[in-house]
Amino acid sequence: MSNLRNQVQLIGNVGNAPEIKHFESGKKVSSFSLATNEYYHKEGEKIQQTDWHNVVAWGKQAQLIEKYVDKGKEVAIRGKLTSRSYETQSGEKRYVTEILVSEILFLGNREITD
Repeated sequence: MSNLRNQVQLIGNVGNAPEIKHFESGKKVSSFSLATNEYYHKEGEKIQQTDWHNVVAWGKQAQLIEKYVDKGKEVAIRGKLTSRSYETQSGEKRYVTEILVSEILFLGNREITD
């Protein structure tokens, strides 16, 4: 059961073109937003509720995202929740919760050959 701790699995659509950063050390990081949708009925009307998630991937996962993921692409991700804070230039403290990707699965019609 210990491998179930802090595990997140989501299927959704990429909300923006992934941002890729390259570091001098050769490391690569990718970040993007992921939209997940839920549907329910209220007074006979179908209602869609969308939640947005910040997603971050390093290394091999970031390379795959750079090569194959665009805005609107449906993906399944597995990872863990992480939280961090930072200070803006104006001195305001901001808090961010992100999903750190350990696995990604590309859904839809396009075949991946890696």
